[in-house]
Formats: sequence, structure tokens, C-alpha cells
Amino acid sequence: MKSSKLMEFFKDGNIVIPMYFLKHYSEFKISSDEFIFLMYLYNLGNKFIFNPTKFCDDLNIDLGKVMEYVDKLSDKKLIRVEVVKNDKGIMEETVLLDDFYSKLSLITMDEVVNEKKSDVSNSNIFEVIEKEFGRSLTPIEYEISKAWLENGMSEELIKEAIKEATLNGVSSLRYIDKILYEWGKNNIKTAKDVEKNRARHREEKEKVDEDVDMEIVDWNWFDE
Repeated sequence: MKSSKLMEFFKDGNIVIPMYFLKHYSEFKISSDEFIFLMYLYNLGNKFIFNPTKFCDDLNIDLGKVMEYVDKLSDKKLIRVEVVKNDKGIMEETVLLDDFYSKLSLITMDEVVNEKKSDVSNSNIFEVIEKEFGRSLTPIEYEISKAWLENGMSEELIKEAIKEATLNGVSSLRYIDKILYEWGKNNIKTAKDVEKNRARHREEKEKVDEDVDMEIVDWNWFDE
């Protein structure tokens, strides 16, 4: 990488670079100097006055270079220079970095989606269900199971739902889906939450049984 005045500015530590952008820098297809200039703009904020003279002074480069970088980054849909009315109602040229943030968000979202797909493909939850049901999953059942994982449902919770269905003598994915839905409504997210919920239901049942027993004891059989 060739040395430049921008590189010297970069080495002085005057630019803060977000790690998530540094990670995806190559995907933006920009030169090292364009990268540094973009990061310089990033440090000025999301929206600021277009002041080429200040850019030249801060970066110690000539006006021609500044305009070149602005044109290239604009062509690559990473920045925009627009005439915007300020708080005092005066029109002024403004640099906007909305396009840069949008592109970075899309790249980050794609990464998250790919990670989720990888997690789904590596999951053994399908084998767990098939073993419990004693048969292979149908295509629809496979898609339902996959949707749980893609929506952020933990394998731990899915396994607890399978256990719950088995305890109730039901081998149905729709039934398991309903259990997971109800747990989601009640903010039950872990195996520990499930156990607490089961314990609460046991206590409620025991209380009901005790109330029924007391009614039998207190019944006046002679009056009857």
C-alpha cells in the first residue's frame, strides 16, 4: 500500500474507525485513500456542512484530491452532497452519510442471516424430533422446525417443548409449536424458566386438590 498524506493522517490516530466497518471494508470496493477519507467524514457525523477548505486543512491534501474523493464516494453511493435548509432557513450544501449506513446495515444483516442458516444446518434438533417421534420428519415439519431456529428459538427450549408434549402423550409438531408459542407469550426462554413454570402449575394443582378434599370433609352428609 502506497504512502500518502492521508495515510500519515491515519497513522497519527486522528480517525476513529468502527470495528464493524473495518471488518467489511473490502466489500465496499474502495481504495485505501477513499477508505480513510470516508472514515474522516464518518467522524464528522451523519450530516454536516460541505466545507472542502476545512477538509483540505484537516487532511493536509489539496482541493483537487478532496473533490476527487467526494466524486468517487458519491458515485459508489456511499455519500451524498445535497442543498439542505438549516435551522435558520438558510440553504447550504450538506454532506449526508445515510447511504453509507444503509449499505453497511445490509451487509451486516446478510451476515446475520448467513450465520443463522449455518446454525440451522449444524443443529441436531431435527434428529432429536425424529428420534422422539420414531419416524422421519415430513417436509412441512422440517420447515416448521427450521423456522423455530431461524426465529432465535434455542435448542434447549425446543427440547423442553418436545419433553412437554411427550409427557402429555402427544407426538405432534403442531402441538409443540403451540407450546413454544404459549411459552413465548409468557416470556419463558430457558429450561430453568420451564421448570419454574411446571413447579408453579404443580403448586396450583395441589392447592385445588386440597380445596376439593376440604369440601368433602366439611360436607354435611346428614342434611343431604
